[in-house]
Amino acid sequence: MSFLVIGECVADIVRTPAGSGVADRVHPGGSPANVAYGLARLGRDVTLLTQLADDSAGRLIADHLRGAGVRITLGGTPARTPSAVVGLDGRGQATYAFDIAWTLEAGEPADATPARVAPAHVHIGSIAAVTAPGADTVLAETERLRDRATVSYDPNVRPKLMGEHAEAVARVERCVALSDLVKASDEDLAWLYPGRQPHAIAARWLSLGPAVVLVTRGADGSLAVTRHHTVTAGAPPVPVVDTVGAGDSFMSAVLDTLAGRDRSALGGLSADELAGLLARAGAAAAVTVSRAGAQPPDRAELDAIRQEFGLRSGRVS
Repeated sequence: MSFLVIGECVADIVRTPAGSGVADRVHPGGSPANVAYGLARLGRDVTLLTQLADDSAGRLIADHLRGAGVRITLGGTPARTPSAVVGLDGRGQATYAFDIAWTLEAGEPADATPARVAPAHVHIGSIAAVTAPGADTVLAETERLRDRATVSYDPNVRPKLMGEHAEAVARVERCVALSDLVKASDEDLAWLYPGRQPHAIAARWLSLGPAVVLVTRGADGSLAVTRHHTVTAGAPPVPVVDTVGAGDSFMSAVLDTLAGRDRSALGGLSADELAGLLARAGAAAAVTVSRAGAQPPDRAELDAIRQEFGLRSGRVS
């Protein structure tokens, strides 16, 4: 099946601690781009609708994506490729300072790749889905394709770019309502709905339309909620180099695992299927945090770590 991912590419400039003697590192990034890259690494047919400038960062990112097999469709060319200065604390946790503009243009779908014209699945998220003026294009493209494709969404909240809180929540919930599957981190939920528990937020989102809501909780594992089941899973114990791209690797593995399921099938996932889904996606994230930058596993690596940590680690409630 074919995937269309719509969203930003970002050059992640990873700052190392002062006095470490190690130079800053530049990694290809951007949550949607990472998801597309992760899907391609798992052997999937994927097109990324994005923006890249003709500069050194843009060429670095394009080479990185195409090297994995991602087809790139450009919706306009910005003056410079977006960037983010990434700071890492002592535990490898990342914080971001962005330099980004998002002015995506859809163009004529008939002139694009077949995967863009008639994808089986559309993934949206992050900065691209909520930042004007390009977010309007993201939503219009998603609405145009939704009748023939399933849709996933990851808010990947960046508070400094979200604007006024109530408006940001409304924009996120509009994306949730367009989606069949939503994945968010516990940090995303804490910013969007302060003081509310993930289970309650998942129930609210399910009422808006999705069949499945997934919540990642870092070292505490993950949670899957449907109208019929709630399943939790632990995180594989691995040494953490940094957390850049871990949630995107989780998302790629989720989409790979569920490839080919229509809306009805997503709504009918069993508790065992959800447990296996969380375990496999958690293994993909574990590979990514064990090395620098957003470097998700290929299929052989993912199969190997899944065998190492067992087939399932879920708990049903």
